[in-house]
Amino acid sequence: MNSKGIKAILLDLDNTLIDTAGAGGVAIQKVTELLKTLGHEHIIDICDRFKHKLSHETFDPAGGRTIDEVRIGHWEESIQEVMGGRPSSNPTLASECYYQWKNTRLELLTITPPVLTLLKQLRTSHKLLLLTNGETQTQREKIVALGCQGLFDAVVMGGEHAEEKPARSIFTHCFGLLGVQAHDCVMVGDSLDTDIVGGFNAGVRATVWINNGGVCPPEGSVKPDYTIPSVLDLPEVLAKLK
Repeated sequence: MNSKGIKAILLDLDNTLIDTAGAGGVAIQKVTELLKTLGHEHIIDICDRFKHKLSHETFDPAGGRTIDEVRIGHWEESIQEVMGGRPSSNPTLASECYYQWKNTRLELLTITPPVLTLLKQLRTSHKLLLLTNGETQTQREKIVALGCQGLFDAVVMGGEHAEEKPARSIFTHCFGLLGVQAHDCVMVGDSLDTDIVGGFNAGVRATVWINNGGVCPPEGSVKPDYTIPSVLDLPEVLAKLK
């Protein structure tokens, strides 16, 4: 490879390589169907409250509860809030909602054939590292369900480290695993706040933002070096960097 070329690609997982948001949406729909069969009211409100709690979730692995217990708690709180603080007459309802959501989402997550082909092609000329934020059990379950670990030279999960993206430390750890320098790497991801800011601060050769929703970046946000609608467009960016 040309010495000026890219030696390694750091890739985000959720909504970069896989459609986590889409799978999550279908999973929520499955929960609404479950609640309908049980004759529950205010179903949309319950699910919206769960999604809000999930998006604002903080998890402390030293807190004495597993991530499953925390998220069952999200459903239990959502149900009680809609019912005016009264507990559900069904003591297992929150658990049923959670596992319906979790299992449906895991079943739907997939690396599509075109993305799989792309990763295999990229690995013939680059080192690939999967760099994902999130609670360790949750992310590990996704990787197992996808069967994708063998596609990468290394997998790094933020939940296993003192700091996640966008912290410089986790990027430095990645560079060390691959035996490369920051300027040898490209960071690819869908989050401006974690993937792009993190890559920029770590000094990678280029940052590539996956803007699959075609949204306008918020005013004052970091500006990625490249913006593409899909990871499938990544080869065009790499060609410009050689």
